[in-house]
Amino acid sequence: MSQPTINPKDSHPPSLHIIKQWKEVKESLPFDDQQDFDDARQGWRGHLRPNQVTNDQGVVWDNEAYDFLKEDAPFSANPSLWRQSQLTRKDGLYHVAGPIYQVRGLDLSNTTIIEGDEGIIVIDPLTSLETGAAALSLYQKHRGSNRDIKAIIYTHSHVDHFGGVKGFVSEKDVEEKDVKIIAPEGFLAHAVSENVYTGTSMSRRAAYMYGAALEQGPRGQIGAGLGQTTSTGTVTLIAPNMIIKSTGETTTIDGIQMEFQMAPDTEAPSEMLIWFPDLNALCAAEDATHTFHNILTLRGAVVRDPHSWAKYLTETIDRYGSKAEIVFAQHHWPTWGNDNIRKFLTYQRDLYAYVHDQTLRLLNKGYNGPEIAEMLTLPPALDQSWYCRGYYGSLSHNVKAIYQRYVGWFDGNPAHLWEHSPVEKAKRYVKLIGEDEIIEQGVKEYLKGDYRWAAELLSHAVFNNPDNQDACNKLADVYEQLGYGAENGTWRNFYMSGATELRNGNFGTPTQTASADVAGQLTPDMVLDTLAIQINGPEAWDKKVLMDLVVSDQDNKTYHSWLSNGALVYSTADQSDAAQVTLSGTAKQLTALAVYGPDPEALVNAGVDIDGDTTALDTLASLLDPGDPNFNIVTP
Repeated sequence: MSQPTINPKDSHPPSLHIIKQWKEVKESLPFDDQQDFDDARQGWRGHLRPNQVTNDQGVVWDNEAYDFLKEDAPFSANPSLWRQSQLTRKDGLYHVAGPIYQVRGLDLSNTTIIEGDEGIIVIDPLTSLETGAAALSLYQKHRGSNRDIKAIIYTHSHVDHFGGVKGFVSEKDVEEKDVKIIAPEGFLAHAVSENVYTGTSMSRRAAYMYGAALEQGPRGQIGAGLGQTTSTGTVTLIAPNMIIKSTGETTTIDGIQMEFQMAPDTEAPSEMLIWFPDLNALCAAEDATHTFHNILTLRGAVVRDPHSWAKYLTETIDRYGSKAEIVFAQHHWPTWGNDNIRKFLTYQRDLYAYVHDQTLRLLNKGYNGPEIAEMLTLPPALDQSWYCRGYYGSLSHNVKAIYQRYVGWFDGNPAHLWEHSPVEKAKRYVKLIGEDEIIEQGVKEYLKGDYRWAAELLSHAVFNNPDNQDACNKLADVYEQLGYGAENGTWRNFYMSGATELRNGNFGTPTQTASADVAGQLTPDMVLDTLAIQINGPEAWDKKVLMDLVVSDQDNKTYHSWLSNGALVYSTADQSDAAQVTLSGTAKQLTALAVYGPDPEALVNAGVDIDGDTTALDTLASLLDPGDPNFNIVTP
């Protein structure tokens, strides 16, 4: 195969450097081990065919697009990631054991269905209403539709574990049929705040992370490591009516006994595992899956705590390790047999503990995050275990996340304390080197196979002059090769998404998680926080707005809010200055302020009473500067 040249627009085949790396990966990992494939097939009961889900806007889920994964790994995909994607593509209804069933391959996550004496308990109802409904329909096709839903359990506060709830039950069902909606303490606040406060930015970056706008194929999107991708349907949310607060807490629903283990600040700020004592089965939520997970997800979130993660997995082993015969999680496939389970949980625990501890050891020797990421390697036993490979959270970016968690973004070097912005830095590099020269050197590094350095050089060229399509195309070619070589699914998607936008323009944000259902669960203080983060500070420096929110279903609790030096602040204490305008309604009605903004007509239509000077609302509206769901990433 000849060495490809670096040409504009067209997708290129993998280079000789990538092919060499591909062969090294094939030789270094135990590809003859087929146990995962046996486990992923076990208990299959039926497919949804075609595995496509639509709504009025079009296709929201399409697993058929991954049929190409039936073939052997091509040179354009890391063979380890290809293997993982072959496994996560497997779809259908699966019998796990006894009354436990799972629907897999109908979203990024799994939904688990447990048959009780009369009805069913659903654990994690997927991301969107449409895929949730399809999963329930698939279950009912093979197991009958005569069982009512007795409970929905959210294991944690990420949208792919609650967003499809209204595909299973309605709020009317919950009220009239006494359906239990069970979640760990803190679930609602974290679920809502993550998807509203930074929802615009997170959704845009998630489009890169999951390759939502990419074409599926051997040179495009092949999966995300944790699952294939996220569905793009309607995100829904029904508030919990039963909160789990402590480890060891038990409940029995429809004859199914459950014991809960709290695991906050692990994979999610609010998370719990579930032990089924009569079944010797453990639901590991998302704390033990068949990958090294994220310490800091590339879509953006609060940095997670791997130290606590490891400690909770030790507690899991101590409490249930000697008894468990089945471990299933809300991603991937189960593990059966006590010996296999103890090894699986032990290796997962050791993975988070080792990377945490070794990062801090090297940090205390003076190394910074990028340096530690280059230095750190896993112990051979972990490195050779498929479920410790970095398909979703890479060793490289997880090390940097741990560094960030403990000491922040600054590495102590004064040269990095006050650097220029990317655009200003790029202008100076290009002025120093020359635009043609920096592009030429980027091409040379590309042809040598130093794609990381080529990416840095050409990114400077693009940020200096984003209208130079030749530079954009060459940088796209570099990202493409980096994507071909990536073992981490989200890295591949970021590289391929970047290449797509450089060649074809900004594709925006296909999925928004800050839906009306999610925003509808905001508390009054969160509503005001949502407004506060949209205030255009400089425009508000000399503006005056005094607004009260009176919450009628909370004993008329009053939130006084006002502008103070460009910041919207609030208090429930009495204030000396009278409000210009007062909004009164239930907590639910007042969420309209976050959904529609300070629009008097929309607020009144939502049931909010307005008293006072509505021009204060006009002033507030004029100061709001909402996020841009289509902001640029690979260009300035």
